[in-house]
Amino acid sequence: MTSYGQFCSVARAHEVLGGRWTLLIVRELLCGSRRFGEIRQGIPRISRTMLTERLQDLVRIGAVARMAGEHGPEYRLTLAGEELATLVGALATWGQRWLPREPAREDLDLAPVLLDMRRRVRPEALPKDPLVVRFELQGYRPYFLLLRAAEASVCTHNPGFPEPLRVAGPFAALVAWWRGDVAFLQARRMGLSLTGPRSLANAFPGWFERYRFAHVQPAAPAAPAGAPG
Repeated sequence: MTSYGQFCSVARAHEVLGGRWTLLIVRELLCGSRRFGEIRQGIPRISRTMLTERLQDLVRIGAVARMAGEHGPEYRLTLAGEELATLVGALATWGQRWLPREPAREDLDLAPVLLDMRRRVRPEALPKDPLVVRFELQGYRPYFLLLRAAEASVCTHNPGFPEPLRVAGPFAALVAWWRGDVAFLQARRMGLSLTGPRSLANAFPGWFERYRFAHVQPAAPAAPAGAPG
């Protein structure tokens, strides 16, 4: 690791946390992932080798603890790692406020969106009986979201429950709604469709607490120099 050669704590912290993927791993641990595969599910483009290296780095600096679990090694944030929640939250807020939101032009993976939806399910709002929502979004293989009061899971195959609701259309419309760029009605106008009983289709958006930072509104564009205020 190349040192910045500075006493400043910003430089010293960036030396150990500024590598690509590092803070996304912290994000996954903050969201409850514990095992190697769970972390990678939320960051599908990271290689196994890179994830191993970054986890080792986080263990080495004392931000993550590796321990034996019932089904193999598990990773948990230490007190030092948990304090990074403030940094991750600040980055998310800044990104929501200042970066362009153009889902139709972004190169995005479907799995992390569905994983975040799984994490944000409102069990009390779900129908009484378990069901599976089928996602058939343009350019992506089908995914299935199992929803029941005691569990929510993202699957590549229907695990054997009724499948009354199908979500289809452009992935950009789903992202725009989930990230807070548009309301659900606007997402439907963008081409997102729900096929199934009307009662379930109408209730669907209320089954979730949207993306944690969906409430952060984009900053108003700055007026050009010399423009009237």
